[in-house]
Amino acid sequence: MRILATTELVKRKPIPEPIREADRSGGTNPGPRNITLDEQNPDILVPPVTDRGTIPNLKFPFALAHMRLQSGGWTRQVTVRELPVSKSMAGVNMRLNPGGIRELHWHKEAEWAIMLDGFARISAVDQEGRNFVDDVGVGDLWNFPSGIPHSIQGLKEGCEFLLVFDDGGFSEDSTFLISDWFAHTPKPVLAKNFGVSENDFDDLPEDIDRTRYIFSGKVPGPLSSDRVSNPLGQVSFSHRLMKQQPIKTSGGTVRIVDTTNFPAATTISAGLVEVEPGAMRELHWHPNTDEWQYYLEGSGRMGVFASEGNARTFDYQAGDVGYVPFAMGHYVENTGKTPLRFLEMFKSPRFQDVSLNQWMALTPPELVQAHLNLNKAMMAALRKQKWPIVK
Repeated sequence: MRILATTELVKRKPIPEPIREADRSGGTNPGPRNITLDEQNPDILVPPVTDRGTIPNLKFPFALAHMRLQSGGWTRQVTVRELPVSKSMAGVNMRLNPGGIRELHWHKEAEWAIMLDGFARISAVDQEGRNFVDDVGVGDLWNFPSGIPHSIQGLKEGCEFLLVFDDGGFSEDSTFLISDWFAHTPKPVLAKNFGVSENDFDDLPEDIDRTRYIFSGKVPGPLSSDRVSNPLGQVSFSHRLMKQQPIKTSGGTVRIVDTTNFPAATTISAGLVEVEPGAMRELHWHPNTDEWQYYLEGSGRMGVFASEGNARTFDYQAGDVGYVPFAMGHYVENTGKTPLRFLEMFKSPRFQDVSLNQWMALTPPELVQAHLNLNKAMMAALRKQKWPIVK
C-alpha cells in the first residue's frame, strides 16, 4: 500500500465551483481556469441572486499593474488605461528606498497622497514664491495643487505611499521633470537665464530616463537642515489625518478630510474607513461625483446598484482599486476576520454622501410604507442620524 505524502494528508481545500445553492443554478467548471482568482473573487464566480444586468468592471489590483523599477525605488499606476470606468481619478503606488528621490517635477493634475509605510521628506514652492518642506509618516497626507513643483525623498527607513490624481487619464510618464527640461533647452539659453557660463552646464545628467525620475541619493539630515529661509514666507501642503477625531459607530470608524480641515486639497476629498468584522459601510450614494477606492487592509465585498434593475457585486483585498460611478448606490461589507480599511476618494473639494437609512427616516412614514410595504418594526428601526458603519 502506498504511503501518502505529508502534503496529501493535509485536508485539501475544496475547489470553488460556479454553483449557487440559493436557486440551484450553475454547474461545475472543468477548466481551463485560474482557481486562485476564483477564490479571491467568490461573488464574481457565484454572484448573489440579486445581481443582474451589465455594469462595467469596477476593480483593478495594483498587483497587475506594470512595475517601473529605478535605482531609487519603484512605481506602478492604475489609470483609465487599466480601469476604463475610472475617468475622473487615477492612482500611483510608489516606493522610495532610503535616500531615494522622486525627481523635482510638476504636472497638470493635482496630487493627493497618503503615506503607507516609513517616512519621507517632501518639498514644494508655490506660485507666490512661498516654500514648504516637511517630514511625513504613516497616515500623513499631502496635496500639491496642479502646476506646483515638488519633490519626495525617502528617509532612513525608506517609504511607500499612494498618490491620487484628479484625472483618470494621468500618466506618471508624462510629468514635467527638471532634468528633462534642462536636457532639452539650448545651453546658451540656460546660461542667459541663470547668468552663468555655458560651461557650467557641461555635467548635466545623460540618459535621464534611467538615471533620474526615481534615483538614489543620500539620506538627508534633520528637517531643520533642509529649511530654506524665505522672505516671502512659507505655505503648508501636509495634513496629519490620524490626529483627527474619527466618527465612531458600533461597526467601525470614518475619518473625513476635505477643504474644511485640509485647505490645500481644493480638488480632492477623502474618507478613511475602518470596518470591523461582521460590519459594513452602510447603503449610500454620493450626490456629487464618482468614488475612487483603495483597499489598505483586510477583505470585503462591494455591491453596486446602477438603476434600471442592474446590480453587481465585487470582492476586494489589500492593494486593490475599486470604483463607483456617479450616484450609484452601494455598500462595502467586511467579509474577513480582521478589520477592513479602505480609502474613499472624490474629485470634489467637499465630502458628500446620502444615507439610505437617514433618507427613509426623514421622509413621511406613510409615503415610505406605500412604496415598500414595510412593517412597523422596520419603520421604527430607521435612524434620523447618519451612521456610516453599521453592524
